[in-house]
Amino acid sequence: MRKQLKQPPKKLGVLIPGLGAIGTSFIAGVELIKKKYAKPIGSMTQMGTIRLGKRTENRTPLIKDFVPLADINSLVFGGWDIFNETAYEAAKHAKVLTNEHIELVKDELQAIKPMKAVFNRRYVKKLDGPNVKKAGNKYELAQKLMEDIDNFKQENELDSVVMVWCASTEVYIEPQEVHQSLETFEKAMKENHDAISPSMIYAYAALKKGIPFANGAPNLTVDIPAIWELAKKNQVPIAGKDYKTGQTLMKTIISPGLKARLLGINGWFSTNILGNRDGEVLDDPESFKTKEVSKLGVLNYILQPEKNPDLYKDLYHKVRINYYPPRGDNKEGWDNIDIFGWLGYPMQIKIDFLCKDSILAAPIVLDLVLFMDLAQRVGFHGIQEWLSFYFKSPMHLPKLYPEHDLFVQLAKLKNTLRYIMGEDMITHLGLDYYDGQMRPED
Repeated sequence: MRKQLKQPPKKLGVLIPGLGAIGTSFIAGVELIKKKYAKPIGSMTQMGTIRLGKRTENRTPLIKDFVPLADINSLVFGGWDIFNETAYEAAKHAKVLTNEHIELVKDELQAIKPMKAVFNRRYVKKLDGPNVKKAGNKYELAQKLMEDIDNFKQENELDSVVMVWCASTEVYIEPQEVHQSLETFEKAMKENHDAISPSMIYAYAALKKGIPFANGAPNLTVDIPAIWELAKKNQVPIAGKDYKTGQTLMKTIISPGLKARLLGINGWFSTNILGNRDGEVLDDPESFKTKEVSKLGVLNYILQPEKNPDLYKDLYHKVRINYYPPRGDNKEGWDNIDIFGWLGYPMQIKIDFLCKDSILAAPIVLDLVLFMDLAQRVGFHGIQEWLSFYFKSPMHLPKLYPEHDLFVQLAKLKNTLRYIMGEDMITHLGLDYYDGQMRPED
């Protein structure tokens, strides 16, 4: 596989729909890291290691030293937003990072001015802004986005570009007939069909220009046959959906452990309070439904109640998100887990996770940018299931069920990197270490 790998770009463009809390925390963070003011905590591409070969070989390089990823210093940023604020002003408004950190990269952030966004309040009812594109139909809006992409690439003399969705959760949309083929999708765009959301228009524009697209929200976006068809046609990677940050991250850590120990679960109640723009958007029931579907699927796929009926058949799972402005980006997730063990005796687990949503999401964005660019250079296209590690609701082929177990996802990701570089897969079997070992003398 290694011989097919193209060299990393000297300059890699990162286009971000949505220069809000996550987008600006990511950009500011990368610029701080470039200047050696901070370390890339939480980023697998920058701080993660990977074991190669047998344990006795002691080969455990940093991933960034093993795989030819684009250098973090090569990243150039641009994006779209419905507000006219520069990335500096948006970062100040988001109040995720301290003023001290923001001021250290003020010049870099002020240089990033958002392009006019594709936006419609029908899909995000709690927000509105003046910096919005106008066109006769959705197909024409996509053409305008493609012009933006071309200009961004030309003005910054970029070798490659990746697009990562960091904008808000859209209202819930069921897959429809217009999503089933590229032909029907493009026709629906020209007819301004309601089933074509703004995020789909961004994804379409990116794939038409041969740009990898990762979806950080639970929106349908690239999880439809029409987009799969376009990704295959143009040989472009896609990934999604919904960054795995707070409460769901905890679920994908805790539930595999309970399942591994064959402990039963009667109920799992989850509630969140969140005060940033994402929290405000999710205060709308239609947007919350999109998020709810993403969050509810995790336990069912990990625990597989149909295969473990004595332990999980009657599991009651409830998820709530409450908008609470005083919290800002400081999300608090409460989980009450009613479990039972030997002879059915009940026990409980309580989790109170006070986290910063955008701080957890920013390194995910960085890793996705670098891994999606790698996938493009390797020749991978379509759904990148090996990146499921980063998503609440990972995309997968219709005939497969999604893998939600965080530790299985991690093994899959690292084995993919080994495959790319021509290294042996790691199975953790280990029996060969003990073959031929010396027996005690009689």
